[in-house]
Amino acid sequence: MNLGLSRVYLAAQRFSRIAVVTAILLFSAFRIAGVDLAISAQVVIALIALLLGIPHGAIDHLITLPSHPRSKFLLFIVIYVVIAVIAGIGIATWNQHGFQFVLVMSALHFGFGDASYANEWRSAKGEKARSWILETCYALPAGLLPVALPLTDSRALSALNRINRSLGGWAGAHDQLIRRIVLGATALALIVLVVQWAFALAIDLVLLAALSLIAPPLITFAVYFGCWHAIRHTARLVPKLPASLSAATENRVAAAYRAAIIPGLYAVVGTLAVGAGLMIFDPHSFGSGLLWSTLVVVWALTVPHMMTTARFDWRAIRAR
Repeated sequence: MNLGLSRVYLAAQRFSRIAVVTAILLFSAFRIAGVDLAISAQVVIALIALLLGIPHGAIDHLITLPSHPRSKFLLFIVIYVVIAVIAGIGIATWNQHGFQFVLVMSALHFGFGDASYANEWRSAKGEKARSWILETCYALPAGLLPVALPLTDSRALSALNRINRSLGGWAGAHDQLIRRIVLGATALALIVLVVQWAFALAIDLVLLAALSLIAPPLITFAVYFGCWHAIRHTARLVPKLPASLSAATENRVAAAYRAAIIPGLYAVVGTLAVGAGLMIFDPHSFGSGLLWSTLVVVWALTVPHMMTTARFDWRAIRAR
């Protein structure tokens, strides 16, 4: 049991839930008052949230190869970049199919990452891990809710067209079917979680469902990625980084987070620079805006990031 580390996970839960509840209340009030947030404002908020979430995935080399020779570090980085470049070219070339691939990949990454966070927190508290079946029951709707549900909302079309016009018809004629499947899976998961007394996971699903149904699609993405997924993934980085773990053990929660975030800040500048560069050098593919070019860069980096973190997620979910 590590009380300090447990407090790091608790802080992530509180922050993410407060952010989501705030968004739900704010946009519920907007709906009642008949106020619509301009799409331009949504794009700006989404871009800011995207940048806030970048550092959590920028230190994969530190957690994957913490004590290996420099040559293996360099080889890992080269392979990582090559995979990202190939993924980026594919997404930029085949916009709609690339977008569909990213959605599936992101839903799995988000859901199982969140389930892994929950099990790792239980481990920090000295509690027995939940079964992988129960974690999977939670992970699938937890990943789909903030990804598939808002993007099948009728309000998503204008937002997607603003980002890139080829994305508007990503679901074809199956948008309502996808919504029914996601909502049905969520309802089933909630029943299982309540029966198994996994109330914390059930509360999270309810919050994610409410956010996805109430907030505009881009805002849902912004709040989820920047204030939920990124903060919880950062909590999972703390025990893997010596300086962060030391601070957590000493009950210095803020210092533990700083030590996990600062090493990845360079990626924010790098992503903006690459995104702006793509707009300048290839306006035909990336001229629709900074958000689209930045999204392509982040999605491209997400492919090797997901591959890198998959084994940690699997290990956490299968923990006993």
